[in-house]
Amino acid sequence: MAIQLERIPSTEALYERAVTIIKEVKAQGAKTFGLATGGTMEPLYAKLCDTTIDFSEAVSFNLDEYVGLGATHDQSYNYYMHHHLFKQKPFKQSHLPQGLAHDTQQEAARYEALLNEHILDFQLLGIGVNGHIGFNEPGTSFDSVTHVVNLTPSTREINARYFASLEDVPHKAFTMGVQSILRANCILLIAIGESKRNALEALINNEYIEDVPATALTKHPNVIVLTDLV
Repeated sequence: MAIQLERIPSTEALYERAVTIIKEVKAQGAKTFGLATGGTMEPLYAKLCDTTIDFSEAVSFNLDEYVGLGATHDQSYNYYMHHHLFKQKPFKQSHLPQGLAHDTQQEAARYEALLNEHILDFQLLGIGVNGHIGFNEPGTSFDSVTHVVNLTPSTREINARYFASLEDVPHKAFTMGVQSILRANCILLIAIGESKRNALEALINNEYIEDVPATALTKHPNVIVLTDLV
C-alpha cells in the first residue's frame, strides 16, 4: 500500500494543504484533472478560486452526474462546477456525463472512451459515509468502468439536503467506475467529519473489500488522504 495519510485537525489548514498539493502536481506537469462535487469540495474550490493557479490549458473530467438533470438544472453537477469553480477558473475543456442523454448506456460508454483517451494526471475524491467513491456504492465491482448506478436510499437521503425534497433526488447517476478512477496517476482523497470514520478506517487498515468501495485505493501506488479525524 502506498497511501500517504495526513491527519490535519484544522479544516482550514487541511484545505490549504489540498491547494498546495494541487499546485505541486500542476507544477510537475499535470494537464488532466478528475474533479469531484459535494459539500466536502466547496471550501476547496473557494480556496482555489483565490489563487493564481491557471487551469486554462488543462482538461477536467468530473466523476459523476445525475441521470435526468440537464446541465442548467441548479442541482446538476455541471451547474455545481460552473458555480463553484469554472466561472472563475475555466479549463480548456471540461467534461461531464450528459444527464439528459437518451441512451444512458451509450452515454456511459462515450464517457469511458473519453477517459481512455485522456489518462488523468490527478483525481480528486471525497468519500461517502458508506465508503462510496464517485457514486460507486457498496458492492460495486472493483473492475467497473463508467456506468449507470442506482443510488442507495442512504445516498439519496444524504443528498436530499440540496433538493426541495427527497422525492426530487434522482434515483440514478452516471459515475466513473472504480477502474476508471484507479487509472489516474495521482489520487487525493479528502475525508471530513466523524461520519466518515468507519469508511476511512477500512481504507487505512488496508482492507480490500467491495462492500467499502474506497478500499480499492489500497492497490493504487500514489494516494494521498487528508482527514480532520485524529
